[in-house]
Amino acid sequence: MSKTSKLRAEQKRAQAIKRKKTQKVIFAAALALIAAAALWLLLRPEPALSSRSKQVAALKDYILGDAGVSEKIEKPGPYVVFISICDGTSRARVVNGSGVTLESAWEAADKEARKLVKNADRDVAWAKADVVNSAREIAALDLQKEIIDAHYRFFYRRGLAFDKDFETAFLEAELNGNRIFRYYTEAEISGGEVDYDTPALNMNNFNNYLRSTGRDRMTDIPDRITTFTTLGFFCGGDGRVLPLYDSGLDYGRRVIGMVDDKAVADLVASSSRFLADQIGPEGKFLYGHFPIFDNPMNGYNTIRHICATWSLLNHYYRLTGDESIIPSVDAAIAYMLEEFVEYPEEGIAWVIERTADEVRLGANAMAVVMLTEYMDLLNTDEYAGLVRLLANGIVRLQDPDSGKFYHVLNSADFSPKEEFRIIYYDGEATFALARAYSLTKDETYLNAAVASVENFIRNDYTKYTDHWVAYSMNEVTKHVSDPRYYEFAMRNVANNLNRIYRRETSFHTYLELLMAGWETYSRMLENQIPVDYPDNFDLERFAQTIYKRARHMLNGYFYPEYAMYMRYPDKILGSFFVRHHDYRVRIDDVQHFVGGYYNYIKYYDDILPHLSEDFLEEINSLGIGVIEPSGFTGVDGEDEDFDE
Repeated sequence: MSKTSKLRAEQKRAQAIKRKKTQKVIFAAALALIAAAALWLLLRPEPALSSRSKQVAALKDYILGDAGVSEKIEKPGPYVVFISICDGTSRARVVNGSGVTLESAWEAADKEARKLVKNADRDVAWAKADVVNSAREIAALDLQKEIIDAHYRFFYRRGLAFDKDFETAFLEAELNGNRIFRYYTEAEISGGEVDYDTPALNMNNFNNYLRSTGRDRMTDIPDRITTFTTLGFFCGGDGRVLPLYDSGLDYGRRVIGMVDDKAVADLVASSSRFLADQIGPEGKFLYGHFPIFDNPMNGYNTIRHICATWSLLNHYYRLTGDESIIPSVDAAIAYMLEEFVEYPEEGIAWVIERTADEVRLGANAMAVVMLTEYMDLLNTDEYAGLVRLLANGIVRLQDPDSGKFYHVLNSADFSPKEEFRIIYYDGEATFALARAYSLTKDETYLNAAVASVENFIRNDYTKYTDHWVAYSMNEVTKHVSDPRYYEFAMRNVANNLNRIYRRETSFHTYLELLMAGWETYSRMLENQIPVDYPDNFDLERFAQTIYKRARHMLNGYFYPEYAMYMRYPDKILGSFFVRHHDYRVRIDDVQHFVGGYYNYIKYYDDILPHLSEDFLEEINSLGIGVIEPSGFTGVDGEDEDFDE
């Protein structure tokens, strides 16, 4: 090999060695970079959820911005922030954080929320933030007395912390939304059955909730606990932050200014669509359920089936003209005709309550009301013959001399079973007879309705606070202009204003009574009926009571800030519920809420001039349960879970 060749070979070997050294250096550097990156990923701070969720980001900007949240906080000690996250289909998950500043408390809660979403692999449809604004320490055994003082089930509206640092703490919505508070019934309280020696918590439900959130069971409750309230803020898919009421009966619901006709029209539409969606293909409703644990209600009620169908027609269809619900209504009517109606003799038809093997006066009555509504709206006489047969059954059950009705028959042989069942049947029957007269012009039905009204007056039916009496008087006075009837209708309102104004629950039938009374009053003025009683009738108080009731009933609507703490929020979103009956959602509950609101929309422009600016400013700014016009007296009572 020549010297030149040897030199080239040595140069190649040197270059190869150099390349290998360079590669090793590069490889080592790469390994170092990878290791450093891995270490950074491992040790870096967990990003906040506000960096990934527009809802949480909006809440952060609002609360830490110029909303003045810090100035509204009364409690001493560290700031505490709760963040609730919901995907819209399952119960919200809740985390909290604390800090020496509001910003640091938010940051701590925000990071916990990010972990929650990451671990649960869930989307954020709704987010809610709560900042603790007041807290007080009490003996754990005193909690029971505080809950009883709330008077109604699910009306205790304070959260609980089991340590001073709020490491184990729960919002009121979590506690009530999982039946963790131990509520006693009125009968148990009056019967001395309250156990004041143990904390007022359902420990089974409590520990089930702890387990579902990945926390340890709690076997012992500390001797001292902290109860607290919060400033709440909700944000949905539109990114708007909605402040929530922080006190009173409105607690935890979005702040709404003027409760006008437009404010409630959307509620009527959404809840009516919910009601229509409960009708299956065979025409039977999904009767109802308790949404805390999504427990279905057992049984079925014929009258409620009929009334819910009537509501879809008289309220939703009249308001919107939405013909898409008519097939569902037709299916519900067909189900009623096939399953409930019997024709035992010529000229008579009865509606049967299959679950009890009986004929109830109210069922015949509401079938007449619903079918006449259907024919009026759709301009048909399809059920005119059946209405006569059903109305004949109502007349059969009336004593023509006293005007009183017999209430219940055995369905096996149509023999008498029960003379009196419930007061509502009398109003329903009278309402139906007046409607039957409107259709047929048969004086038999009007005379029977008049005889019933005379019975109402003799026995002062105003004492029953009965919405069906109000409906019936409104219907009868379309055909009979007797001043005594108008006076009775006005007394039915006036004698119940105190009771209705003070009612703490959002019970639904009271607005129906008021609005039926308002329509009757309007007709009396329009027709210049010579009645002395209205000279002493407090129209301003009447209007105030209507407005307050309409406003308070918003607390029975499943806004997302309420629904998110139920087991399956999407199943009940946009419907109405009865809080003190375990948040019950039943077809008649929706019907009654919608019925009152429909007529509120109808007459809102007439009511508004009778509401003073001072009244509206105060009640709209402070919420329900705050102000009472002078002269209002009386005590609140218990609502009936009535069978219509």
